[in-house]
Amino acid sequence: MIETHDVYYTYPNGFEALKGVSLAIETGEFVAIMGENGAGKTTLIKHFNGLMKPTRGSVVVDGRDTKKVTVATLSRDVGLVFQNPDHQLFSETVEDEIAFGLRNFGFDDKTIERRVDWALNLLNISQYRTTSPFILSGGERKRVALSSVLSWDPKIVVLDEPTIGQDYLQKERLRQFIMQLNTQGKTVVIVTHDVEFVADCKPRVVLMSKGRLLADGSSEKILTDDKLLEEASIIPPQVAQLFWQLKFNNAGREIIDVYEAAEILAREIRERMN
Repeated sequence: MIETHDVYYTYPNGFEALKGVSLAIETGEFVAIMGENGAGKTTLIKHFNGLMKPTRGSVVVDGRDTKKVTVATLSRDVGLVFQNPDHQLFSETVEDEIAFGLRNFGFDDKTIERRVDWALNLLNISQYRTTSPFILSGGERKRVALSSVLSWDPKIVVLDEPTIGQDYLQKERLRQFIMQLNTQGKTVVIVTHDVEFVADCKPRVVLMSKGRLLADGSSEKILTDDKLLEEASIIPPQVAQLFWQLKFNNAGREIIDVYEAAEILAREIRERMN
């Protein structure tokens, strides 16, 4: 469980990035944190594994105050994948990159070999085993960074803008993989501007603006509230926009799912034809 209690954070230049953020993420939840650029999203998630410590307030992960625990200790349970993989990658080969964390956490050689193979296959990057990660595309480097974190099997997986640089097929694979992780009981937190990806995944949505929490609720509720989304500079999902344009009332239901929308439209067409 992740708990933030009235968290404030001020950067050395005086910019106050977080302003009284109180949030609880239960074990096994899938949460998307959304908001405009500069809303404080990335600053917030860097508190989850102790990379940042609150200026005021506290962050507690599985009962441990992050101010009293090392980043190395927290990282064993909280795997964070940065938005820019170049801030995370440094090894000469993809294989070495994935193995690095495992060695640091004290895994034996046989386990390291097995987990490296597993991680390479997991996100379809086996062909890059002996390749330098720095000559790969942005989307491929992103998958290497994700593989390196997943290799040590953290209980909490935090992904900052995971869909950047990914084509449609890779996004769909990522969606299925995230849903599988969550089904297995892992806590998954993503920071994203990709509203269509969130609409497909349907996690709990935490909406931020100007360093504060703006709203917290189901994706269906948050992503169909045009006033909230406008305040956070987020464009609604295309399905929601379609229903607004068609002026569907639909008994107050909040529609963001394309398959559900197709069923409703088909039913409406049948009723009108009859």
